[in-house]
Parts: sequence; structure tokens; C-alpha cells
Amino acid sequence: MRNGHRLGRQFGWLWGAYGTSALGSWLAFGAFPLIAIQVLHAGPAEVAALSSVGALVGAAVAVPLGPWVEFRRKRPVLIGMDLVRFAALLTIPAAFALGVLSFVQLLLVSVVVAAADITFRAASGAYLKTLLPAEDLLVANARFESTTWTTTIIGPPLGGAAVGILGPVATVVADAVSYLLSALGIRAADGQESRPERREVARMRAGDLLDGWRYILADATLRPLFFNTVLFNGLVMAADALLAVLMLGQLGFAPWQYGLAFAAPAIGGLLGSRLARPLVARFGQHRVLVVAGTLRAIWPVGLAFLGPGTGGLLLVMGVQLGLIFCCGVFNPVYATYRLERTATERVTRTLSAWSVTTKASTALLTAAWGVLGGLLGPRTAIGLAGLLLLATPLLLPRRAAAPLAEPESAPSRA
Repeated sequence: MRNGHRLGRQFGWLWGAYGTSALGSWLAFGAFPLIAIQVLHAGPAEVAALSSVGALVGAAVAVPLGPWVEFRRKRPVLIGMDLVRFAALLTIPAAFALGVLSFVQLLLVSVVVAAADITFRAASGAYLKTLLPAEDLLVANARFESTTWTTTIIGPPLGGAAVGILGPVATVVADAVSYLLSALGIRAADGQESRPERREVARMRAGDLLDGWRYILADATLRPLFFNTVLFNGLVMAADALLAVLMLGQLGFAPWQYGLAFAAPAIGGLLGSRLARPLVARFGQHRVLVVAGTLRAIWPVGLAFLGPGTGGLLLVMGVQLGLIFCCGVFNPVYATYRLERTATERVTRTLSAWSVTTKASTALLTAAWGVLGGLLGPRTAIGLAGLLLLATPLLLPRRAAAPLAEPESAPSRA
């Protein structure tokens, strides 16, 4: 990385915008279920629907947005998605103040936010690839990953304090404002962005909706990585949902202990993200991808042996620390690898398809593991998820990919 790891003014604004919105999201972590329970007196089925149905419908809504965004300038799309999330979230405190807040509104807002999240992530990946040269992408992704874990450490405790003092609606306001600030930051980045070349047929056809999946499945290195990450993320999230039931229910841990078990180990993600680039420089991208991807899969099965008391709490923290550290190394390397293997004119569609599949499969696996937890007990279901995770390294790319041939273009730098 040249110039003392300086990535330019435009990236600085993008990074700042990302950090602001990430902090807002973690401040409001769990706000929707809390509002549903405390304000609307919703039952378990409604709370579960708020998470699963909102994510699934949001993913479906986002499907046509990937091809639509591909042939448009990405910075205006990023600003637009931030403003959409700002406006949607702001309707909740407004409705609450007027006494008309309903569960249907919460569900609709969760759908809009989920679709905007997917579209923003896809557009930001495409924007990043045109903003920076290839040799800087790993540094940029490592900084995003480091920011993610930093906000994970500080956001939930601050959000919890705000909920205790002001109620859960206050954290939704903070989340909404964070998206407005993110939009202003991206707007301040300025700079020239060339319009992507249009296809000969400008009107989008039904078949275009599947372009992202076709591209992924046709690539011998993206295809296994796609299945690996989708399955890994879905199983980890499904197990985490049952872990809350096991810890807070059967084992009698206090809520603060449950929060500590997940917040404190996030320091491992911060450390792992900082080590990603030095490890790649020493051992190579493919080796780090495979080793970190393999090591992250061995930890969750240990949660099946969770017991009560201090020993159990230390076990959870140890497992989470190891898992998050490996993810901290893996995630920026994988994000860079994926961008490098995707043609510039297909990045948005590819990332959109990836995110849609991940969000939908996570919702489905979480629902399925909820049923398994009810039939077999949460501990057995967590153990089953851990055993299946041990097989996910088999889906990692076995060979280093050849460089992707693309026409050379000079990235815009402020």
C-alpha cells in the first residue's frame, strides 16, 4: 500500500459513512423485537415473523434492484438507499408519537430496510472496485471489517443504556439519523464517476434477474465460495438464535451475561481484520482464505457442551473469540477475492444475488432450526449445526484462481 496506507479522500468519506451507519445499526440492535414486545405486546410468533418474514420479503424485493443498479452510477444509488432507510425508519418514532404505530408498519419497514441494505451493499462493492486499484482492495476491506467489529463492541452497550433511559424507539431515531449522516458523507465525497456502458437492449427482461446467479455458478472459484459462505452464515445465525434460548432460559444466565458473551469477544474480529493483510502478504491470498475459512468452522460445535455458571460463560466467550477472530481474518480476504474474481460490469448483480441468497437462506435456516430446537431441544440442535459447519470447508476453493482478465481502466482518486 502506497503513501502510508492513504486511500484517498473519496474512500475516506465512504469509510466514514460506513462507520456512522454501522454504529447506528448496532445502537438499534434488537430494537424492532423490543418495540414489538414492549410497545405492541406482540407474541413469540409475531416477533419471529418480524425477523424471518421481513428478511425474506426484503430479499425478494431486492432481486430486480441488482440488474437495475448495474447500469447506473453507484454513488447516487448509495445516497438514495441511505435516504430510503432514513425515511422508512423515521416513520416508526413518528407513528409512535401519534399513537398509531402497528405491527404491520414494523413489518413493512423491516422489508424496506432489508431491501435497501442488500442494494446498498451491492452498489458499494461495485463503487469500491472502481474507486481503488486492485492492490488496495484488501486494505479497504480490512478497514471496513475492523470498523464493523469496533461498532459491534461499543454499539450494543450504548444502545442498551439508551433503551433503559429513553426506550427502544429512541435507538431507532439514532439509526435513522446515522443513515442521513452516511448519505451526507457519501455526497461530500464528490468526485467524478463515469456512467456504466449500457447494454444494447436497455429494457430489463425477466431473464436478467438471474444474471448474478448465472455468473456465480458459472465461475469455478466463485461457485464453491458462494455455497460455503451462504451455508456457514446461515448455520451460525441459526445456532445463535437457539443459544439465546439455551442461555437465557434453561441455563439461567442473566441478560447482561448473555450480552457480555457476545460483545467482549468482538475484540477478536478487530484483531483478525488487522492481521488479514500481513498474513496475505506472507502466505498468499488463497492459503489464508482456505486456512481461515477452515478454522472458523471448528468453533461452534463447542457450544453444544455449554453448562451453567462461570465455566459456561467462559466457554461461550472462548468459542466466540476463536470464531470471530477467524472471521475477522477471513471476511476481508474473501470480500477482496470475490471482487477480484468478478468482472467490473457485473459486480452489482453478483453481489446482489449473493446477498439475497445469504439473507433468504439465513432466515429459512433460522426458522428450520427453531423447529428442530423445539423437537430435539436447543442443545442438540446447536450441536447439529456445529457438526454441519465442520463440513463447510469442503466447499472452499481448492486452487488459487487465475487473475481475471479485464480491460484496464484508471480508477478515480480524489
